[in-house]
Amino acid sequence: MTKPVISRRGVLAAGVGIPIAAGASPLVTDATEDAFTPDRLMADVATYAAAGNKAAGGAGDTMTAKWLSDRMAALGFAVTQQSFEVPWFDTHRAELKLGNLRIALLAQPLVQPTPVKGLSARLRLADIGGNLKGAIAVIRLPFRRWSTVTDKAVQGVLSGAFERGAIGAILVTTGPSRQALLLNVPADKPLFRHPVALLAPADAAPVIAAAARGDDARLTIQGIGGRRPAVNLVARRVIGNRPWLVVSTPRSGWTDCVGERGPGIAIWLALAEWAISARPDHNLLFVCNSGHEYENLGASHLVADVGPPPAQTAFWLHLGANVAARDWHELPDRLLPLPSADPFRFLVTSPDLVPTARRIFSGQPGLEMAYPADQGTAGELTEIVKGGYPRLAGIFGAHRLHHAAGDDLSTIAPLPLAATAGACRDLVAAVT
Repeated sequence: MTKPVISRRGVLAAGVGIPIAAGASPLVTDATEDAFTPDRLMADVATYAAAGNKAAGGAGDTMTAKWLSDRMAALGFAVTQQSFEVPWFDTHRAELKLGNLRIALLAQPLVQPTPVKGLSARLRLADIGGNLKGAIAVIRLPFRRWSTVTDKAVQGVLSGAFERGAIGAILVTTGPSRQALLLNVPADKPLFRHPVALLAPADAAPVIAAAARGDDARLTIQGIGGRRPAVNLVARRVIGNRPWLVVSTPRSGWTDCVGERGPGIAIWLALAEWAISARPDHNLLFVCNSGHEYENLGASHLVADVGPPPAQTAFWLHLGANVAARDWHELPDRLLPLPSADPFRFLVTSPDLVPTARRIFSGQPGLEMAYPADQGTAGELTEIVKGGYPRLAGIFGAHRLHHAAGDDLSTIAPLPLAATAGACRDLVAAVT
């Protein structure tokens, strides 16, 4: 996150959407209001969840793009696609053999496979200093909701381990899910020339103990990969020389991504259904991109080649990660679900829109404290800011199962989802 803003204020109650400022006219009809009900929104999240893994250009991502294209066409949008290439890798085997014990790992993209017979070497803890020459480094990350290899806390420790002579690395992604977390990476080439594997904190104890002793082990990462096409979905309603309203959301990611992406997808669809009648005097651009996990690759293509001129854009709303995922109580060995929204989500707007956004999102955990974009942005919103768009807002964050295999339908609570959707609609209504 550029110039990170780390002060957050959490409220556990998640109420209904707060009315917009007096004088604004959202033009919500009974028909479009239905799109913002918990049942409708959850039905769309469930459809997204049913598509399975959302790796860019894969079967789930492609299925989701087709579903969303059909929905937008049915609403009256002209739908096109923007194609680009992304890397892919299907893992056939990723494990650490430690004596008679086989421990499952994840291969961190961009994958550097081991030899077919594996990489045999001593395990060494990277955080105790010393020479790692010829060793497999075991790296324990501090407790955090990890997201990207480009985080200095990740890239720096990996680079340091390889500079000290390690021939492979096992990264323990310590965090609330206790699962191994796949990390976002640039798409052009591997950041490291040695294999990197990811280990779930729940499974890490015997590996850490073995590394402390310097035991021998064998790391194996095998599979097939290459490059394949992925598409950005572009839906337009053009009425002439009128200002543009743009709403964007990503749909791809390493896992099923239900909490990470599902709320953004559902709210994006609801806003499209609303805007097609509520904003008859605006050109509409609704974009849904792939390639997010490759450091916002799809979004960079959209902003560069599809976005309207900034001077002609009335407002751009971006719905990123953790728009409205469930909160949880954290216990040492498990998470207990709560009916409220995870407050680790940020609302960033153009400086002039901060007071309006704070009023509209009042009482919504995390989002009630909107921040001005000149204090820092993250993810795909950064691409939009760099594009020069003067009036914008974006939501981004990381819920407790962010990038974990367990990011499924259990990560969504209906009432916070509906509250966030209603507030997003009211914000758009107030500023366009």
